[in-house]
Amino acid sequence: MLDVVGLSSRYGRIEVLHDVTMTVSAGHIVALIGANGAGKTTLLRAISGVQPISAGQITFKDKSLNGVKACARVKMGLSQSPEGRQVFAGLSVEDNLRLGGWTKSKADSNTGLQTAYQMFPILYEKKSLPAGSLSGGQQQMLAIARALMSQPDMLLLDEPSMGLSPLLIDQVFEAVCSLRDRGLTIVLVEQNANLALSIADQACVMETGRIVLKGTGSALQADPRVRELYLGDS
Repeated sequence: MLDVVGLSSRYGRIEVLHDVTMTVSAGHIVALIGANGAGKTTLLRAISGVQPISAGQITFKDKSLNGVKACARVKMGLSQSPEGRQVFAGLSVEDNLRLGGWTKSKADSNTGLQTAYQMFPILYEKKSLPAGSLSGGQQQMLAIARALMSQPDMLLLDEPSMGLSPLLIDQVFEAVCSLRDRGLTIVLVEQNANLALSIADQACVMETGRIVLKGTGSALQADPRVRELYLGDS
């Protein structure tokens, strides 16, 4: 579904992604793990179109994304749930969701709302409240549900467990696995490397803007170097 070949990206003069190549198959969860500053979020932003690239090629469903605006990528079936949730705090929960479905017809948007409320019932209970009044876990659910309102083929999911309690992390990751089981393709950036690898079909380890290891989630989970550096094993 997605091919990234020789991708580089800069912040000003500083190159932060270096010759990144990866493939994402339809219906899979692909996890990106690595230390803070490794380039994981920048890679997601480059794929979604909010971060310019300086070299390389991104192909989504056999169509080049080079030069395609971020808003057009949403219409092509690509959606992102950003790091830090970034909900619109002053707007209601339901208005946040409807903004996520701005590319869809009213009928499709209404269907998306019902799906969101079925997946996260707490959002229905709080649909009229300001999004800023939700707990951190509820805001994360809202951010994911908002990204799903465009009915994407691929979801770019950035740090869904950040700041959440273990119970809420379990709920969010159950939802992620459920989405994969329904056929959604997911690229997951997650600091909890053990959890990410445990649900990933494929995974990549990033260091200083490069992908240095690739494999199945289970293979990387068992890799001694990954266990030492990212899973806390000595």
